[in-house]
Amino acid sequence: MMIEIINKCDWIIDELNKFSQDLIYLGPIISDERLEAFENQIELTLPLDFKYLLKRYNGFSLDGTEVYGLDTKLKGSSLDSVYISEHSSLMATNMPLNLLPFSPDGFGNHYCLILSQDNKYICPVAFWQHDFNYKSYDDIEICNDSFIDWIKEVMIVWTLGEYNYDGTKK
Repeated sequence: MMIEIINKCDWIIDELNKFSQDLIYLGPIISDERLEAFENQIELTLPLDFKYLLKRYNGFSLDGTEVYGLDTKLKGSSLDSVYISEHSSLMATNMPLNLLPFSPDGFGNHYCLILSQDNKYICPVAFWQHDFNYKSYDDIEICNDSFIDWIKEVMIVWTLGEYNYDGTKK
């Protein structure tokens, strides 16, 4: 399963690299252990697909759809800062601790990884509405089976619906 996920991640990387510099930002490589330190901090395991892609590109965006990186230079847009902020007692939404917000929608909502202790390879992606009063955590919308599937649909397919790889509008 691990090799299959890495192959899918490499396909995603190849696809992202096809896009014009006008549409895409690909952050720098993570060469240290900050993702593992973050896992220890939140006491949850990040899935392989997420770690693999974030180590390759510490934060990236395509046509305005952003995936947070993990770095003190990112200030409030770093994964750790966003995680702390979204789970703070000041937030009225009471986001479950096992949700990792990784991509904002621009309206206060986030796409989130649903983390668990046994997420070795992949985990589902949920859409968390900040202004919705969830009666049960079962009401949280699961939108993709994995981070890889989310990137393929939300970043790549949706962008290709409006733009060509070279950045020209369709």
